[in-house]
Amino acid sequence: MSGRPSATAVRGVVGSSSSAFGQRTRVARLRASHSYGLVLVLIIVAFLLALLLPDTSWSGSLLVLVQCAVLIVALWSAGAVATSSRPSIFLVVFSVAAAVANVLPGGRTAYGIVSLVAGVLTAAIIVVIGRGVLDQGEVNLQSIRGAIAVYIVLGLLFTFLYGAVAALGSGSFFAQGTDGTRAVRTYFSYVTLATLGYGDYSPAGTVGHTLAVVEALAGQIYLVTVVALLVSRVGLGRKDS
Repeated sequence: MSGRPSATAVRGVVGSSSSAFGQRTRVARLRASHSYGLVLVLIIVAFLLALLLPDTSWSGSLLVLVQCAVLIVALWSAGAVATSSRPSIFLVVFSVAAAVANVLPGGRTAYGIVSLVAGVLTAAIIVVIGRGVLDQGEVNLQSIRGAIAVYIVLGLLFTFLYGAVAALGSGSFFAQGTDGTRAVRTYFSYVTLATLGYGDYSPAGTVGHTLAVVEALAGQIYLVTVVALLVSRVGLGRKDS
């Protein structure tokens, strides 16, 4: 028999090393993390802007810039990157370029593309905040703020997706014969997310139907899983300390 380690032993060493590395990176992110209070405030601002601003090109550009700011602050709050890092600078340049392009003549196509850009930024916000919440490892003020922020952002994500479908589609988005304004689509998004089902607005096409069903399922599954996760982690940090 040779002195070479077995495959099982090698896998064990690699697995333990990967686990240790993952733990170290998590600890590093926690040490570099900040309060999610500012993130939550910015998300509420974005929500109010989507509801209150007129549905114009400049307001769409402003929302893209706000979502960029939310993403950068979320990355900073999660301890992932610094606000002056290269990824943050790239996000700023990318968002400013999209915002400027939106105010140039482009019609509904430009509106739809910018809505998609805002949707991508919003989806990234959800991922970053979600990871930061899981990093907490316990129920605390930061994890609760993060969980609330993700739920609000979910509604904004589908608001932007509805806007993209309305602008890029061939027919009216709603069965009532209108695409609706951004405020109307924001209202419809959160009504769907909460599964209230008022029925005053309903999507007309297959894509709209699919998005509405996905949003309703996402809203309900999120509430069930997040509440279960938070309850399961109550007191976990105290027991481990």
